[in-house]
Amino acid sequence: MKFLVAGLLLFLSLESHASDPDWSQGAPVPSGGRANPYNFSAEEFSEIQKLGKIHAQVYPVETTGMLPPYYPVKNLIENDGSNPFRKFLNSLVRRFSGYKNMNDILVDLGLHPYPKETDKGVYAVPYPNDSRPDHLMGFGLLDSKDGIGFSFSCAACHSANLFGKTVLGMTNRFPHANEFFLKVKSITPSLSPTLFQLYTGATDGETKMLSRLIENMKSVGVKKPMTLGLDTSLAQVSLSLNRRNRDPYATYSSHYAFFPRADMVLDDWPADSKPAVWWNLKYKNRWLSDGSVLSGNPIFTNILWNEIGRGADLYELEKWLSENRNKIEELTTAVFSSEAPRITDFFPAEKINLSRAIEGQKIFNNTCSRCHGRYEKGWELPNANQLSASEKLKTIQVLYRTTTPVVDVGTDPFRRRGMKSLEQLNDLAIMKNNGIRIQEQKGYVPPPLVGIWARWPYFHNNSIPNLCALLTKKELRPTTYYSGEALHPQKDFDFDCNGYPTGKKTPSAWKQSVSLYDTKKLGLSNQGHDEGIFLKNGKELLSEGQKKDLILFLQTL
Repeated sequence: MKFLVAGLLLFLSLESHASDPDWSQGAPVPSGGRANPYNFSAEEFSEIQKLGKIHAQVYPVETTGMLPPYYPVKNLIENDGSNPFRKFLNSLVRRFSGYKNMNDILVDLGLHPYPKETDKGVYAVPYPNDSRPDHLMGFGLLDSKDGIGFSFSCAACHSANLFGKTVLGMTNRFPHANEFFLKVKSITPSLSPTLFQLYTGATDGETKMLSRLIENMKSVGVKKPMTLGLDTSLAQVSLSLNRRNRDPYATYSSHYAFFPRADMVLDDWPADSKPAVWWNLKYKNRWLSDGSVLSGNPIFTNILWNEIGRGADLYELEKWLSENRNKIEELTTAVFSSEAPRITDFFPAEKINLSRAIEGQKIFNNTCSRCHGRYEKGWELPNANQLSASEKLKTIQVLYRTTTPVVDVGTDPFRRRGMKSLEQLNDLAIMKNNGIRIQEQKGYVPPPLVGIWARWPYFHNNSIPNLCALLTKKELRPTTYYSGEALHPQKDFDFDCNGYPTGKKTPSAWKQSVSLYDTKKLGLSNQGHDEGIFLKNGKELLSEGQKKDLILFLQTL
């Protein structure tokens, strides 16, 4: 019955759209953003948003290039048995992967627990099959024509722990998807589908699934991130594309794969970055941290690039995308309608000095708003005196640029330069057919600052641990810091500086080499975003008190 209702809503929605979104280059974004990009009615919007959030949790692309058979893999990892060959195969997988059970895979990916039934607002999600799963969010089973496989969804990189709450649409501070692909690529050459079937009891269909995965992995290029907290997903797209063989029966303008190339820049070029938050997309018309995706639906684009990095058959993928436009609409709606957590969900509103935050707004409007937009606050409303402390701090309206800018403020250039290697994507017919175009930029997008308080560490490469460091000139910023999960709001978060505690405040448990961030490494520089903003000819324009006021204002966004 549930699927019948959803299908009816979808049919009605096709009739009731005011218009499809304009994803063309430079199409202006309406004031206040587009949280409902397909203009669904209020009744439809709620159901479509729910379906989209489920797609974000359970990857919906049945034709994905990376779909291991679930039950045989589970059996292979978890059950030794008494057969000596079975023990050998099992030990081989464990030695190469480090996995002793299926849950190890999910933990290794950096997945988080599902929100609890009691969680509300941005901390709640609709559960698949209407019940809270036992496994971590981002893992899902897909029923393919050859058997049940498992895959990982958007939530793997776009959900995070925030003081014990899981937030869908937030940057995973410690994504491990790229390390997972590295392990899979190291294992697959040693796997024999025949032995796999013999010692796991896999069906013929499940054995085909493994054979397909082994073959697809040959077209997957992988790269280990430079440091914990960053990923190399875009490098994986470029390196994977270069490892495909060209279809000899297709013309260059329409083919879906390429001869392997020698100039694989991103093999060595550092272009690591962090996954983006979702709640800012509604205000933008250019995508990625550098604005290099000039046009096209960013969710469609993400799935396409994700599948290139999984070695998928792009003819099959385009067919799936064409036949499942409703799922793209649902997922797009869920992403664009996401909202940021508020700092008052974890700290009392009275902890933010209202008069100082108002002064911080004035500083922001004079210093930052030309790039990052303006924010109308509850304290500016005519009835502000009647509002609670929390309601006064609330953002009422976001006034970002109608056309997303790209600005060079001197931040580390390697990530944006790395996009040059992806411009070859423009030649793919699937890109052209769907209006997607990318171009290397000379700077980065100054993003809307909604939820900036929860987005530490800062810059596209995580090189700034907190807002105090961001408002300090480059020469005086920390050159190293340690990172850790936001488990405890007092111990793991520096409220005054908003972000990671540094120096003597660093939790002792964080002080491990794996958690060390070193800005002296290529691609991890913390340079820029100082001169011409809060510095003039190297001289500070803001006093320490003004910086504190500005941080208090930013915490309210």
